[in-house]
Amino acid sequence: MKKSALFFLLGLVTLNASVIKIAVAANVSYAIKPLIKEFNTSYPDTKVQVILGSSGKLTAQIKHGAPVELFMSANMKYPEALYKEKMAVTKPVIYAQGALAYLSVKQQDFSKGVMLLTEENIKKIAIANPKTAPYGAAAVEALKNANVYDTVKNKFVYGESISQTVSYATKAADIGLIAKSSLFSPQMAHFKEGINWSDVNETLYTPISQGMVILKEGENNSEVKAFYDFMQGKEAKKVLKTFGYRVP
Repeated sequence: MKKSALFFLLGLVTLNASVIKIAVAANVSYAIKPLIKEFNTSYPDTKVQVILGSSGKLTAQIKHGAPVELFMSANMKYPEALYKEKMAVTKPVIYAQGALAYLSVKQQDFSKGVMLLTEENIKKIAIANPKTAPYGAAAVEALKNANVYDTVKNKFVYGESISQTVSYATKAADIGLIAKSSLFSPQMAHFKEGINWSDVNETLYTPISQGMVILKEGENNSEVKAFYDFMQGKEAKKVLKTFGYRVP
């Protein structure tokens, strides 16, 4: 084959390989690769480019013109705000419900529940920044409802996103309040339930309903719509369940 013909064919391949850009809340960072892999079984020519961060910071970037076509938030608040401001073209839908969990490198007595955080040997508690990360806001809500917030707030080490909070929980704190979904990644498999981690009592915080919208940038993109539909379908739900999420 002549070089010019080969370059022409390579050019066609490049043209056919579409790229869609999605903003994804940090708690989904552990599940997003398996989700994209599953999506690509039906759409092998679509490359999904992911921007990760706290939902609040991602929303700020979108409002300042970040070229993002779809937003997967850690709660409904931020996509609802974007829809209200006409920056999103679909009403927010729930794609998953997340949960909080305690995580500690050291063995802990989780039968004590939230009161474990008040003990003297727990000197640093990692939580996500409640101003920008919905899981951080849920953690604060849980501690306030358990009437221990004022006792433990001076122990807080804040992560800017839930993934940074996981890092702090394993390296810079005695325990952390994290997204349960992070515990199901292969890198976290050595942490054992009942020894290193446990669920936070779900009656202490408002269910974390995670919302999704198509943004103005992706309004007429059929592949963005395909990913949006995929995230509400049975194959995506199957993946999300393996990461500890509840699905609608």
